[in-house]
Amino acid sequence: MPEASWPREASAACGAFARRHGWKLALLFGGMLLPLWGFLELADEVHEAEAIPFDEPLLLFAQSMAGAGLDGVFLFFSQAGYAWGVVPFDIGLVLVLLVLRRWREGLFAAVATGGSALLNIATKQLFSRERPSLWESIAPESSYSFPSGHAMGSMTLAMVLVLLAWPTRARWWIVAAMAVFVPMVGLSRVYLGVHYPSDILAGWAAASIWVAGTWLLVMRNGRDGRG
Repeated sequence: MPEASWPREASAACGAFARRHGWKLALLFGGMLLPLWGFLELADEVHEAEAIPFDEPLLLFAQSMAGAGLDGVFLFFSQAGYAWGVVPFDIGLVLVLLVLRRWREGLFAAVATGGSALLNIATKQLFSRERPSLWESIAPESSYSFPSGHAMGSMTLAMVLVLLAWPTRARWWIVAAMAVFVPMVGLSRVYLGVHYPSDILAGWAAASIWVAGTWLLVMRNGRDGRG
């Protein structure tokens, strides 16, 4: 190979690789590496029982906004964000994919959503962080606080739906819907005083890491249609 040509060939090879696998690299970086760094930073503070500077001020700001109208809105998103919305939707999504014989996609959805729930339970027990007690909540919770199960569950569902829909024309509708739903679920938990903001951020980060890793593992060879 002539000495002067190898930089051009190397550049062309890198460009071809980026065009072919760019979205996987973006998912790896944005869905795993950055959230992993954020989660580890928050987890270290919680493990050391250190006060996270933005937690209490944001909770108090949320309390200052409380009112009957907002109570109803955030109670709705809190309920939709887990037992009355996300969990039944997760189960329904997996069943629909299996009925349609979308085996690999069904496996991805099942592992992503089910594993996320189990990971959340285990992580809560590991860190055993008590919930905020700045005021008496209108929707009290008794389990541990870190990371937020609502934040983790809603982000998991959002990422699963976006990844499954990405090759279709529906992807931007789903992105837009989830861009509203996921933050509102997270905000509802802070507004209700049952989670620190850091719990929400940790839940989003953990969900991103888990779903991105599951996608790269289960779907690494591409979609298999009807298997």
